[in-house]
Order: sequence, then C-alpha cells, then structure tokens
Amino acid sequence: MRATSNRLTVIGAPTSAGAYAPGQEKAPEAFRRHGLIPALERVGWQIRDMGDVCYFRWRPDPGNPKSMNLGAVREAARAVSQHVARAMADGEAALVLGGDCTIGLGVVAGTLVDDASVGLIYVDGDADLNVPETAEGSLDWTGIAHMLDLPGALPELSDLASRRPMLGPSEVLLFGAHEITAPESRTIASNNIRHIALAEIKADPGAAAEQARAWGRRFDRLLVHIDIDVLAFTSFPVAENVRYGARGTGLELEELGNILDILLAAPNWRALTVAELNPDHAPDETAAFGRLIAMLTQALAPVAAADR
Repeated sequence: MRATSNRLTVIGAPTSAGAYAPGQEKAPEAFRRHGLIPALERVGWQIRDMGDVCYFRWRPDPGNPKSMNLGAVREAARAVSQHVARAMADGEAALVLGGDCTIGLGVVAGTLVDDASVGLIYVDGDADLNVPETAEGSLDWTGIAHMLDLPGALPELSDLASRRPMLGPSEVLLFGAHEITAPESRTIASNNIRHIALAEIKADPGAAAEQARAWGRRFDRLLVHIDIDVLAFTSFPVAENVRYGARGTGLELEELGNILDILLAAPNWRALTVAELNPDHAPDETAAFGRLIAMLTQALAPVAAADR
C-alpha cells in the first residue's frame, strides 16, 4: 500500500514527557529551522505540514514515579495518531518528528484505521519492552510493551488504537537493540520477536537492512521508527541517550543512512518516525541538523521520485 502520490504529511511532536530530562521537545522546531521542509520539497515531495501537536517539556512527577507524565504522554500520542490517520486515509506517507519515542504509539495507532496489516521495524539501541514496573519511571522505555499490551502495560497507552493489542509479536522487528534488560530478553524469547542484533548490522548494514525489508514485505503498511540513540554518541552527539559512546557501540550516521535507503524503498513503506534527538547535546546544532537533514532527504528522495 504505497502512498498514492508524492504527498508527505509532516507532523511535529515536541514532547519530552516520556523522557528522563528535557531537551527532546526542541527537536521538531530545530528540524524546521534548519530547512528540512524545503529540502524535502526540492527532491520532489509535496509537503502537508501539520505543524506541531501539544508541546510538553519534561518535568518531575513525584506523584506518579513509575509512569511519570503519563497524561501528557497519552495526549501527545493521541494527537499524533489523529494526524497519521488522516495521512493514511488521504493516501499520503507520514514523517513524524519527535520528541521522545513514546510518540511511536501514536504513529502505530494512526495507521490502524482500517483492516490493513501493519508491521513495525524498530531501529533503536534499546528494545523498549519494559513495562512501568521495570522502566525506572520513564515511559520512553515502554513503547513496544504498550503496543503489544504486555502484562503490566498501562491501559491509558495500550488502548490508543482501534484494536488492542495494537500489534502482535510477529508484527515487530527489533533492529539494532543491544541494551536489553533481563525482563526484555525473556519477553523477546517467549514471544519469538524477530531481532537483528547490532553486531550483525555492523558487519554488513546493507544485508541486515535487506533482511528487515524482506521481513516487512508481507504487510500492507510498513512503518520505520528510528531512535537517534542508535547512533554512536561520540561520533554524532545529538541523541538524548549518551550511553552509547564509543565507536562500535552504535551505528555511524552513514550506516544509518545506508539502512534507510533500503528500508524506505520498500513499496509498502508508509511512515517514518524520528525520535530521541536532543538539540542541546549537539556541539554545533547547525552542522548536526544539516547532516541529519541531508541523510533523511537522500533516503526519501527516491521514494518521492517513484511516486511522481
């Protein structure tokens, strides 16, 4: 179910409600300020910029320590889902700019507007399969757990779509996860969730991406979610998560670009989510976003050309 034209809906989700600290709420504005929209238009996309959903800057939530800022997380995800649903109904592709990665719940919910099958390739250094009881209070560790409605998931986040669970284990592919907690590891094994490990990707990024694209071929709508913390932080310091410092503990930007070139060329690709960027972490914001925008534009350019 390729989008019927070269029309692309862009949605900003300026929220760090599900994060550990503020900063990610600034990313959608930075993308626009550094020229993402005109760059996409130059390669052939007709852009419908829906602007931003509700703004929320992270704050402590001592009254709800295991699921901080839950109400704001739900509000942002619901607003994203409404815009994504409109894009799907109008035959458009969607680009969602986060924000913390809980916005991915809204993207998935928004694609479940009819009987179309949906598959998710989740590009992230983490598996995000924790439930609030094991997530240290930050809900951005719990996105896929809520999509799958795992035991311990919160109904406020699991019931955002027209069906619950939103996805089954066979409809999720983890791509690059290497910081996996013991409960997450057990969940992956017991549910037989497909996982392409970072070491395999680093050995041959193109071959790993082709595997993921082949996995996603059977779905009507293929979604790609990127947490920028999948990148090695010291090589490209713009992610929210600074744990993946040394080379080899994350992807290089060029590797991620090569992977996206392959994934977004899938004929059933319908939505791309970019999350977990913190502009405050970039030593040179202009340079960092310039490289990011160039990478995204290069990956999306052939898609726009194919749809003309």
